[in-house]
Amino acid sequence: MGFLSVLSFAHKIVSERIQPGDVAVDATIGTGADTLFLAKSVGPKGLVFGFDIQEEALSLTQQRLHQHTATSISPVTLLLRSHASMREALPLHYHGKLAAIMFNLGYLPATDSNKEIITETDSTITALETALELLRPGGVLTAVLYPGHPGGDLEAVSVRQWASTIPQSVAQSIIYQQLQRADAPYTIAVEKK
Repeated sequence: MGFLSVLSFAHKIVSERIQPGDVAVDATIGTGADTLFLAKSVGPKGLVFGFDIQEEALSLTQQRLHQHTATSISPVTLLLRSHASMREALPLHYHGKLAAIMFNLGYLPATDSNKEIITETDSTITALETALELLRPGGVLTAVLYPGHPGGDLEAVSVRQWASTIPQSVAQSIIYQQLQRADAPYTIAVEKK
């Protein structure tokens, strides 16, 4: 059977803390897998916001969501913006009330996408700091990291350092990682106190 994949682990962590009617964010929508997961989890009375800097990501995510319109998913607002702009982009009345924020870092995993467009360390750290502020007490953020591509290694180190220095009075953080491969993807999860 084996262990959960890093994406499945992130979904498990979030699913244990999110409820129908909640508001959640997919900070890096990519092809929309996390966006759809969140939309199903919060249901039709919830709300999901999704961020990405590539129009292709918004298009792929919209296509994925369109395939599930007959099911009970939440309204989803897709924004062609950096995850670093969450504070400004999200309505003020949701600040401090978000149930979950998911990050899947790296590049857009579509067949013909430009793999040189990657998440950047500076904007990712800004986004993570903002995400922690935007979460409600008991809310969770997950970050799936990919140290196996150029730039991903430095971003992974920075995110790990950021998570390890959060005061325990603010949040607790964990890591889910295969130990035998230094370049294996891994997940960091942070739960706000």
